[in-house]
Amino acid sequence: MNGSPTARPDRIVVVGAGPAAYRLTDALVSRGLGERTLTVIGEEPHAPYDRVNLAQRWDPEADLQLGDVDLWSRPGVRLRSGERVVAIDRDHRTVTTDGGAEIGYDQLVLATGSYAWVPPVPGADLPGVHIYRTIADVDRMKSHLESLAGKESPKALIVGGGLLGLEAAGGLVAQGMDVRVVQLAPWLMPTQLDQGAGQALGRLINDLGVSVLGGVGPEQINAVDHGLSVRLTDGREVDADMVIFAVGVRPRDELGRDAGLELGPRGGVLVDESCRSTDPRIWAIGEIASLPGSGCVGLVAPANAMAEVVADRLLGGPATFPGVDDSTKLKLSGIDVAVFGDALSKTADCLDVVYADPARGVYQKLVMSDDGRTLLGGILVGDAAAYSSLRPMIGRELGNEPASYLAAAGAELPGATDLPDDAQVCSCNAVSAGTIRCAVKDDGCTDVAGVKACTRAGSQCGSCVGLVQKLINNELAAAGVEIPKAVCEHFAMSRSELFESIRVARLTSFSAIVERFGAAAQDGDSNRGCDICRPMVASILASQFNEYVLSDGRGTLQDTNDRALANMQKDGTYSVVPRIPGGEITPAKLKVIAEVAEEFGLYTKITGGQRIDLFGARLDQLPSIWQRLIDAGMESGHAYGKAVRTVKSCVGSTWCRYGVQDSVGMAIELELRYRGLRSPHKIKLGVSGCARECAEARSKDVGVIATDKGWNLYVGGNGGFTPRHAELLAGDLTDEMLITVIDRFVMYYVRTADRLQRTAAWIADLDGGLDHLRDVILDDSLGICADLEQAMAQHVAGYRDEWAATLSDPQMLRRFRGFVNAPEGADTTITRVTERGQQRPPLEHERDRAVLACGPRIPVGVPADPASSGPPSNGPTSDGWGI
Repeated sequence: MNGSPTARPDRIVVVGAGPAAYRLTDALVSRGLGERTLTVIGEEPHAPYDRVNLAQRWDPEADLQLGDVDLWSRPGVRLRSGERVVAIDRDHRTVTTDGGAEIGYDQLVLATGSYAWVPPVPGADLPGVHIYRTIADVDRMKSHLESLAGKESPKALIVGGGLLGLEAAGGLVAQGMDVRVVQLAPWLMPTQLDQGAGQALGRLINDLGVSVLGGVGPEQINAVDHGLSVRLTDGREVDADMVIFAVGVRPRDELGRDAGLELGPRGGVLVDESCRSTDPRIWAIGEIASLPGSGCVGLVAPANAMAEVVADRLLGGPATFPGVDDSTKLKLSGIDVAVFGDALSKTADCLDVVYADPARGVYQKLVMSDDGRTLLGGILVGDAAAYSSLRPMIGRELGNEPASYLAAAGAELPGATDLPDDAQVCSCNAVSAGTIRCAVKDDGCTDVAGVKACTRAGSQCGSCVGLVQKLINNELAAAGVEIPKAVCEHFAMSRSELFESIRVARLTSFSAIVERFGAAAQDGDSNRGCDICRPMVASILASQFNEYVLSDGRGTLQDTNDRALANMQKDGTYSVVPRIPGGEITPAKLKVIAEVAEEFGLYTKITGGQRIDLFGARLDQLPSIWQRLIDAGMESGHAYGKAVRTVKSCVGSTWCRYGVQDSVGMAIELELRYRGLRSPHKIKLGVSGCARECAEARSKDVGVIATDKGWNLYVGGNGGFTPRHAELLAGDLTDEMLITVIDRFVMYYVRTADRLQRTAAWIADLDGGLDHLRDVILDDSLGICADLEQAMAQHVAGYRDEWAATLSDPQMLRRFRGFVNAPEGADTTITRVTERGQQRPPLEHERDRAVLACGPRIPVGVPADPASSGPPSNGPTSDGWGI
């Protein structure tokens, strides 16, 4: 196994022209081939392409070409496409192609990848039965679909619920097909996900319009008059116009076998830590390579790592394979699934920290060391926003308790400043945080595109791009360089520019917006957007059109809280905050709130904004709670949204002997006027009835303080990490003028602020600051005040309570169904501690388990289901379907 070549290699031949072969070629060329020649032989009629994003082939405009096409015209490099190597002669060091060509080598690299395995099902060779692996496979499916033109809702049956099968399902649904997925295992993606995650994913897939049949497979396929009929193992007959097998892959090791190379125990060419086979002149990389202790691995990151190792070795270096990084994300529009590290809890004595909200399709698990401090891995389904920040922390201690990073708590995720230089940011290309920082500091890269070109970070699956952008911004800021205003890699413009572009073009869907204005339209991205731009666009659409935030497919764009129309708390339950305008409430409404709190066992608290917060509601209880509150004349307080929250007031001249204006009446009028207005960040207002300032109005985004002549208006006050008092914008305003100026101020902020920028920071960033704001708002220097007033009038006229809209829509109420997967008799209570006469979650030192659950509680160290620690008895093994 550890033989070495007798002479420096001259002729390098690579068999296979997939992503691994491309990476090897790029690595050799970038290091310098010298006098060597490099020949790459591929049987497909294409240059190496991005197989990771094969689903994009459904788009005729998509370009899957890997890297710069000029790579193949470099001196010493030759690409032979459309040729298949049929034999290796180790004695004479030649390979023979199917065209009869004999090509000599000094060093041979096998990068033949894998083939799609089709189980021995009778009828699997019938016309209309496809596999899903290559560009040619997708093209054949497209041609078949074109032949079905005119047929209403043609049906597709996909065999296999793994990564490829689900991505194929997404592509076919997008083409208007009625899609079913059959899967031998009881849940989807069984080799990557445990049972809880697989079931949550099943709900999300079902919401896309894909039916999932678990625990069954095809027994026979028959040709019938109307297409195909598939008999399943449970006896059911399923009609289909198209059947697609995506049940797993096998290494293309026949060349190595015929040449007498030693194979791995489960196939593939056996290699050592340098990726050298038992023949010292033959190497193997990618899916054909059987690695010590790992076997064959079908992921892009290990393939790239192997290519880099072999490139280094061929040029005389000492590199060895660093180990398998099996982190992966499902590339399916509208579905967030990410897996990293020891996701299935195989490490001895590890602890699982789990949050599950199956009714909403959210399942998150962090696998921790036995002391609960070091991150070992995780699974994120339904909300994978934390993936890019948590994955680089594998093997490192987290700054906070693990549960705080899950959706139930929403703590600040580890950021760019928290990452040490050796933390791996891009797993596909093994790029560290330090490498990215050096690209900015030393190589002059100022944007993601530059860093991609310099380091390859973010150039393949793209899941790390958000973190890459943060690292770039931090380095630029430290160097005193102005940070680009691009929202993210999908939109080159700032939020304010995008707001105006959407407004002028009157676009109403994310897909139309990203097609018209997105950078993705030019670079072949899948147009899915990211965790930065999707909720931001959702907020812009809500601000401009004042429509129900979950309508027209916008629910998938929203943040976690907006999707549930409630604030998620640290234990996975939700808070309920009815609007109490100006803090004024009748005894009758107080009574209803008290009855609801008692009936549902909710913790009650008066908030800083003079509202009553009810804590501890399960997701499935929210509709019942809100029905009671709405029937009593209350409505949503929008405590969950980036929106106008509350208007705090003192009692003013109504009761107070010092009050000079009716602060309660003004607060109520303002709150009812601006309720529900979506904005870049939350907005709070306050109205004080005199200069004593009992409502603390100057700590608010908009503060109103009464004078004996009218009202003084202050703007830009914020609490939080950087408290700031509001500054005087205008004084002694009449009631009418006060409302007009606030209309203008709020709408100007909504239109021009950056994403998640509070009013204080926004004013500070304005060129000219408060003086500029006075010119625009009071003197109409830009000539836009009438437009701002009209936009606010449109909002006021179109307001509709979101919870009332939800309760009137049975389809929307499905989001709040209970946990249907809980076993009979399961304990669905949530741990509580009694204190001061109320129930609250236990504090850290009071907990006897490190698990958050909305549904059955799961003990520390125990997977969500016993089967999740290994293949189920009736599910797939490593040979099973659904890989």
